[in-house]
Amino acid sequence: MTAQLETEQAPYLDIAAPDFAMNSEAVRAARERSWYARTNYGFGVLRYQEVTELLKHPSLNQGSAQWPDHHGVHSGVFYEWWEKNLLVLEGTEHDRIRRLLNPAFSPGVARRLEPAFAAIAEELISEMIARDERGEQVDFVAHFAEPFATRALCAMMGLPHEHWPFIASRANTVGYALSVTIKEDIERVDVAVRELYDFVEQLIEERRRDPSDDMVSKLLQVSQGDGDSLSDAELRNALVLMLFGGMDTTRNQLGLILQTFMRNPDQWEKLAARPKELTRPALEEALRVNPTTRWVTREANEDFEFKGLSIAEGTTVHLFTMASGTDPEAFPDPEIDIEVSGRKQHHTFGGGVHKCIGHFIARADMSVALPMLAEAFTDVSCPGGDSWLPDSGNHGPIALPITFTVR
Repeated sequence: MTAQLETEQAPYLDIAAPDFAMNSEAVRAARERSWYARTNYGFGVLRYQEVTELLKHPSLNQGSAQWPDHHGVHSGVFYEWWEKNLLVLEGTEHDRIRRLLNPAFSPGVARRLEPAFAAIAEELISEMIARDERGEQVDFVAHFAEPFATRALCAMMGLPHEHWPFIASRANTVGYALSVTIKEDIERVDVAVRELYDFVEQLIEERRRDPSDDMVSKLLQVSQGDGDSLSDAELRNALVLMLFGGMDTTRNQLGLILQTFMRNPDQWEKLAARPKELTRPALEEALRVNPTTRWVTREANEDFEFKGLSIAEGTTVHLFTMASGTDPEAFPDPEIDIEVSGRKQHHTFGGGVHKCIGHFIARADMSVALPMLAEAFTDVSCPGGDSWLPDSGNHGPIALPITFTVR
């Protein structure tokens, strides 16, 4: 059988369909038949082993660089920012900027921020309880996930927390640029990016006049140091990316984590009973089975062959992180189990040279919030009225009303 015939017989997934869902029987059936599927945007890689190998494959570049062009957007504020941010850069330029930014996202920085994260979570949990006692509806996104994610970002950047509604609003708007509706939304996206640029430029000037012990001040030192340094434009681009990505991903992921434990209340109770022991595995298990990043996009930088599949230069390759994280070949019992040991590393934060630079910070803030929520609430459920982003690309709740019992 030829590779071409094998390709024609591979399962097909319409990942642009309004009802497409990564968490679906169609995806699981395709994974059982083949390690990859044909899609309307190149190939989708379904199994753990192949996703692991392709995340580090030298013939694949980060695949989001051409996203605006593919959807008819060829200029503007967002376009110019997008083509120069760390997410889409390659080669020596990417490596240099990432190396200069890395110290601001180190495990040590993450640990030092944990008390600030805990104070934010404690305040928001108290407000949720007070709201519930007044008989008001609690929305987990509006009343915890979004303010927690954005205020944690403020703590990291040394910003007064009063800025969080502005940052969240603009970051939400920029998120529309990652949708297939980007061309329809580009005008308001451009406005939001420009407003974030203005905010960042003012912040930089304030830190130049009055440096502190925050991340922005440290990055300013890098941009003003001897030898290799960040240019002013590179620093501004990086800070805008932090304001957008740092809020959006954590907010979505917190909502998905709560959804996972609402579906598995026995695991929630185990976490509440043994938070010191089980917080880390609880977080990693929830990230594995229900990631906000449903797939990681790559693009072939040359013609190459992988396990009998011919992949032409320019082909989009989606690495399905959710499907790989529940692949029974890698995880014989793929359901969430926070007491199990020896799990393989999931791909929620990507991998290779483009692994998420902020994963230590993200793990730190969610590791603080998760056990505090479990120790505060039991019998957590959603009575209805929830709404969600599409179950593809980046997924998460838009609104998540919940009921609960205070422990």
